[in-house]
Parts: sequence; C-alpha cells; structure tokens
Amino acid sequence: MVTYSRRGLHGIVLESLGPKIVSGELAPGTVLDMERLELELSVSRTSLREAFRVLSAKGLVDARPRHGTFVMPRTAWNVLDSDVIRWSAAGRVSQDTLAALNEVRQIFEPSVARLAAERRQADDLDAMQDALARLSGSVTGQRQRVDSYVSADVAFHQALLAAAHNELLSQLAPVLEHSLRLRDTLVAHHHSPDDDDFMTAHQGVLDAVREHDGELAEQRMRALLASAAADVERVLAARPAQT
Repeated sequence: MVTYSRRGLHGIVLESLGPKIVSGELAPGTVLDMERLELELSVSRTSLREAFRVLSAKGLVDARPRHGTFVMPRTAWNVLDSDVIRWSAAGRVSQDTLAALNEVRQIFEPSVARLAAERRQADDLDAMQDALARLSGSVTGQRQRVDSYVSADVAFHQALLAAAHNELLSQLAPVLEHSLRLRDTLVAHHHSPDDDDFMTAHQGVLDAVREHDGELAEQRMRALLASAAADVERVLAARPAQT
C-alpha cells in the first residue's frame, strides 16, 4: 500500500487531484495539463511528477509517450488503498462502496477475532478495554460526540487486529481504519447507538477474547458486522436521493 507524507508541495497536488479523480470530477481519460496545474497549484514540475508517481502507484493515473498523464478508470484503481478510501469518504458515499467495504471486513475481521482470542496478551486486553471505555463515553447523553465516537471505534478494532499478532494482517490496519471512519461517520450523523446493542456487541467480542474463546469471538464479530451493515442500510434508505 502506498503511503506518503502530506507535508510538502507534492502533498498539495495529491490532496487536490486525488479527491477530484475519485469523485469523478476528473473523468477517466482526462489528460492532466502539467503547465496549467503548475500555475493553478503554485507548485514545481518536480512536485507534480512526484505526485503523479504516487497517483500512478494507486492506479488513479497513467502516462504514455506523446499522450501525457491521464486519469484511469475505476477498474484500475487500488480501491483498498487508504487514501482512495479516504477521498471516497469526502464525497457522497455510494451504497455499493459501503457494501463492498463491509464484505471485506466480513471476510477478515471474524477470523481476526478468533486469532485475538487465542493469542491476546494482557496489554492487548487493556488497549481494547480502554477503547471501549472511550467509545461508551462518546455515546452518553443526548448527543454523541461524533469525532470521539469514530476515533474510539477505530481504536477498538485496531487493538483487536493487533491482538491477533500477525504481521501480515496488521498491514490491513489503514484499510480497516478508513473503512470504519467512512461507515461510522455516516451512521453517527444519522443514527444514535444509545438505544441499540452497539456497545453490548463490542463488549461481547471483548469478553470472548478475554476468555480465550475463539469460536465465540468469531461468532460475535459476525453479529457485530451484520448489525453495522444494517445500520448503514437504514441510513442510506432514509437519505434523499441524489439529484
């Protein structure tokens, strides 16, 4: 997965072009005019080329001799790239995108929960318990604090992933983070978890992990993900159609 520092001039280019490509504002096949972008973004040709290399690694652009650098179709994108997910989250999120992300989570998170139950250490439990306490604090009262809620939920799931103690699975942390932020931010602005089993579901996963019960941890994670998907479906069904 390609990462980069958002500091510096090439970061300005990435944060300008990436969202426009992902949103469709820059359509597939659009040729990127380097001279125009230099003036528009007040950056050097070197910074543009560096940014184009990063965008190319993400599958968003390509370059050909005598044709220049141009936008690639969605089928070429690295859609699990954390920046592509983040840029997608900045716009109106499609039901297909959210469903696909949930399917990815359903494939690996229940297995992660099972491994965590088998391998967790005391500090892993502490990290999950701390995140759960923060999550509970963010949804008390009449209005949940959205930023705190999202950050705490991300922290819980990342702590669970870390508890699996698998260095290859740990590489999925950025994908998990941005998937959760996309889902949680959408749901948090339209639906309060105060009156459902949101906290109970998370506590159930933690309890199973604490008891070294891998099968139960996996089952409870599947149930948690099913509930999360149902929340998304309700929010999407209730929001106005895009015009």
